[in-house]
Amino acid sequence: MNKRHIALLACTAAAVAAGLGAAPSAHHPTVHRVQPGQSIQKAVDAAKPGDTVLLAPGTYRQSVDIKKPDVTLRGHGAGRTVLVPAEKAGDSACAKAGNGICVTGTDKSPVENVTVRSLTLRGYAENGLWATGTDGLEVKYVLAEKNGQWGIAEERSVHSVLSHNLVRQNGDAGLFVANTVDTEEGARDAEKTVISHNRMAGNRVGVTVRRLRNLTVGHNEATGNCAAVFVVGDESKPRAGDLSVTYNYIHANNKYCPKTARLPFLQGSGIVLTGAEETLVAYNRVEDNKGTSPLSGGIVLFKSLVGAPSERNEIRDNLVTGNSPADLADRDTAENNTFSHNTCTLSEPAGMC
Repeated sequence: MNKRHIALLACTAAAVAAGLGAAPSAHHPTVHRVQPGQSIQKAVDAAKPGDTVLLAPGTYRQSVDIKKPDVTLRGHGAGRTVLVPAEKAGDSACAKAGNGICVTGTDKSPVENVTVRSLTLRGYAENGLWATGTDGLEVKYVLAEKNGQWGIAEERSVHSVLSHNLVRQNGDAGLFVANTVDTEEGARDAEKTVISHNRMAGNRVGVTVRRLRNLTVGHNEATGNCAAVFVVGDESKPRAGDLSVTYNYIHANNKYCPKTARLPFLQGSGIVLTGAEETLVAYNRVEDNKGTSPLSGGIVLFKSLVGAPSERNEIRDNLVTGNSPADLADRDTAENNTFSHNTCTLSEPAGMC
């Protein structure tokens, strides 16, 4: 090929490129590093989908809003990267609401595939982590402690994974998942949300599942709470249920919590179902939960606060011992719940062990 041919090919290539326009360059995932004293929010705002905001060890006195998809907020470990409230609440909605981290989308436009992991959320007036309108949220290896209401909480969300977290000494539930918190409506499909391998200690309730369907609570440990696992439904439709509560270790949840406008005092409640349907409670180890509340006992079925029964639930293959006043307690009005192959000593009514 002579010089003339080479020049002609070069000119042709340049013309084609000019006519078609240069192909947009693909975004390469970027790590945005943040040191104590720097703004986490600025790094999150600068992040693009696929990016990670990496927090160095230390204490951060701030709150963070995440409203964009496919962003990871990661610390260097729950004992090393710590978020606490600022001395003066900032201008963000998250800080004004008294929360530590907020992941915020809507029903019509959920924020997708956000991950929060390996950090501590401590001492916020409301919630350590609050999520609404999310799809595919993952919260892992987070310590949420001493927050005023919930440690890790979400509503209007699907496909979530809350796993390997430690939630302790929060004012209400350590883990809280719900359909909505500001409107009355039927149960929502959580679309295979998973709550697994968490430890819940010293909260009012270890984990509350309120008005949801299609969700798993499995392989968790709960101890030192007033109640360990609370599955809450009512007469609204669709009804809460179609859940599984399996392979959990529930022991000595004997903290005392005074009554509220909606609930009697709590103490010694292991797994409680109120107003739920078609829920499987199986292969759990439930020991030494003792109290005198109407909800006390190892595994308890109770009609909802509005009188809706718990129906067609299956309680089987659990080890339930040392609970008081009963290991298994059916205090509901429905007659279509089943108890089978459980190892226990005392039941209400008698004969279920």
